[in-house]
Amino acid sequence: MGKGTDKLYITHSEWASHDAFSASTGSGVSGKSKVPGASFKRLPFNFCAVSLQPFEHPVCATDGTLFDVSNILPWLEKHGTNPVTGQPLKASELIKLVFAKNDEGEMVDPVTYKVFTDNTHIVALKNTGNVFAYDTVERLNVKAKMWRDLVSDEEFGRADIITLQDPQNVAARDLSSFKYLKDGISTLTEEQERDRNDPSKNVNLDAMGSSAKVLKAKEAVAKARKERSDPNHNPALSTIKALSVPKSVDGSRPNGGNAMHSGRTMPYNAAQHTTGKAAASFTSTGLTPHTSGERALLTDEEYMLKPKRVKNKGYARIQTNLGDLNVELQTEYAPKAVWNFVQLAKKGYYRDVAFHRNIRNFMIQGGDPTGTGKGGTSIWGKNFTDEFDGPLTHDSRGMLSMANKGKNTNSSQFFITYRPASHLDRKHTIFGRLVGGLDTLSLLENAPTDSTTSRPTPDILIRDIVVFVDPFEEFQREKKEREGKEREREEVKRSGGTEDERTTWTGKRIRGDGKVDDGEGRAGVGKYLKANSSVGEESGAGDEIVGDWGDEEPVVKKKAKGSGGFGNFDSW
Repeated sequence: MGKGTDKLYITHSEWASHDAFSASTGSGVSGKSKVPGASFKRLPFNFCAVSLQPFEHPVCATDGTLFDVSNILPWLEKHGTNPVTGQPLKASELIKLVFAKNDEGEMVDPVTYKVFTDNTHIVALKNTGNVFAYDTVERLNVKAKMWRDLVSDEEFGRADIITLQDPQNVAARDLSSFKYLKDGISTLTEEQERDRNDPSKNVNLDAMGSSAKVLKAKEAVAKARKERSDPNHNPALSTIKALSVPKSVDGSRPNGGNAMHSGRTMPYNAAQHTTGKAAASFTSTGLTPHTSGERALLTDEEYMLKPKRVKNKGYARIQTNLGDLNVELQTEYAPKAVWNFVQLAKKGYYRDVAFHRNIRNFMIQGGDPTGTGKGGTSIWGKNFTDEFDGPLTHDSRGMLSMANKGKNTNSSQFFITYRPASHLDRKHTIFGRLVGGLDTLSLLENAPTDSTTSRPTPDILIRDIVVFVDPFEEFQREKKEREGKEREREEVKRSGGTEDERTTWTGKRIRGDGKVDDGEGRAGVGKYLKANSSVGEESGAGDEIVGDWGDEEPVVKKKAKGSGGFGNFDSW
């Protein structure tokens, strides 16, 4: 088992030798691993090769090495070489890059809008700085022999194509091959070095409790002194700079992270479908490209006309020449029919319209301004769909339903039943029922009619329909009240909370600056101590006389305690 021996064991020196893969050598603990590529670390394509952080203002060298201009310029002033290869490099040789981004802030190809990843072959054009996927340049420029920039339409040659990332050549992004890292040269500026060596900069203030306030105050004083000593300092510029960068609701800066993972709040009126801009821009070159599916926003009307959203009931009165009929509107199960009926009634659409059909022991129908039974339009100017999702049925006298000419042909005509009519269920939308005026309904049923057309003779007219309670207005009012209360709660929370929330468990009040108030205003455990003493002092000032001051207090004789034993027997 041993190396070159008959030993049944392996010694430590044999196990740790250069040709063994052990815990001491194979894992690279000793730092002298002979395995090729064991120390490979890949730099992401959107990282600066100097700061090893994501770049904001990208530039590149002619060999395709990516830098951030704010990091490479101080290096060039100090060293004048490429930090990765060690070759001479001048600031004039740097090429400013232009990365296209989508709505989420991700870097994409400006033609195909494919998102760049660490496995994308990325190239840039030397004369324009525009960045593309190599597949796009190869198909549309190289193979087509059309040597013009696909974005700016400027001419370029094959030598102007600079490879920024090649997934087949990962060694170009290998951190272990960067010269300045091998040599151990620091890339920090003098100011960054001072901050790193400053002990106060390396302290976690959030974990220091009350001591953090002292350190923060000292830091603020030092910063203010430094600014006052700077002759070029303008205090107005810092204020303008702070105001020029807007903050989001949670206090973070915009584009501070990937928008796909940001906590976006969904609007209350967001639809279940998207706007369709992504699909439209994918098939049309005349539209601005969109790479994300955004929810479409519903109008207030569309939002309220969803079933079971508005649960408030509506109430209206149908005034006829024979009497009044009071109806209750079922908004929860037929919002479109109720909205149509209420809006037409408010508009005066039903005023002086005759009931054109009246069948005894069945129903009475109206709502057609032409009086023929063939007219009438909805509030939208077109027919609307049926609503059969609710539990409502034609199971009693006085049910209010929509008349139609077939499936999804509701307009303005409606009818009121005289008896249960189950054969009409799921054929006509029920949107209300009679809650008052049954005697008037009997008069309507017994009114004389034409035997051939079933038209009442003389005409029965709808004088007007008065809406007492509009369920949609009630819903909007309640919604505004809820939003107002929510804003008030946010305002209270922003100001430090309610009175109870600003009081500690010991009864001490917390001021607006976060400090505990130790004043005379006591509460909680000790708030009654002073009050009781004052009550005791004022108790003698009343008119009630408990006793005279001259009265002597009676002397209370103490009772002799028994010895607890038998005592003596002298009395025996």
